[in-house]
Amino acid sequence: MAVPAAIVIPALKRHTSTVIVAHGLGDSGAGWTFLAHHFTSRQKFPETKWIFPSAPSIPITINMGTRMPGWYDISSFEDLASRSEDEPGILKSQEYFHELIDKEVEAGIPSERVVLGGFSQGGAMALLSGITSERKLGGVFGLSCYLLLREKLEGMVPKSGLNKGTPIFMGHGDADQVVRYAWGQQTAAKLKDMGYGVEFKTYPGLPHSAAPEELDDLEKYLTARIPDLGEKKL
Repeated sequence: MAVPAAIVIPALKRHTSTVIVAHGLGDSGAGWTFLAHHFTSRQKFPETKWIFPSAPSIPITINMGTRMPGWYDISSFEDLASRSEDEPGILKSQEYFHELIDKEVEAGIPSERVVLGGFSQGGAMALLSGITSERKLGGVFGLSCYLLLREKLEGMVPKSGLNKGTPIFMGHGDADQVVRYAWGQQTAAKLKDMGYGVEFKTYPGLPHSAAPEELDDLEKYLTARIPDLGEKKL
């Protein structure tokens, strides 16, 4: 999958963990680098390397075929159960995110200290790629997002069930005008039915964006999933 080079923000100290953050439709990796700066400016996660990949530019049906950065095509904003999905595009992006995880492991970072997350379309990809990963991850988070390939997903999960015990964090504003709040609720419910532990946080009045309270909750989640090791060995 040909994609633009990801933006990488190195760890402030010894690199012991990695967080990969996928952007939403029409955005780029640069659009989410604020997340790393939000934390590093306060000396949070000094041992964490941040990766902000950018999606390739593809025609988006819902936007009259206009080309824009997207992890997969979207043909409608109908209900989750009835909408048509770009399965080939989703699977290509899934492979790409699995490759990003593999590269971190090959570089010496234990997979249990790699977290995969994202916003909107990127959050949807993070959830799918996270639970279908052949590697045990430190965490998976999805902000203002929804579940992809709902009817096929259980069959895509490795039989080892490596990430059944990996806590998932989801955040969603109840005033989201793009990705319906109900979709987030339905996604969390589906994942719980599949046996995953999901923390679903609601942000009253929040539209399709991130809020300071949400970032605070994400910080708590990441602190628990990838605590600094100090001098401890990887």
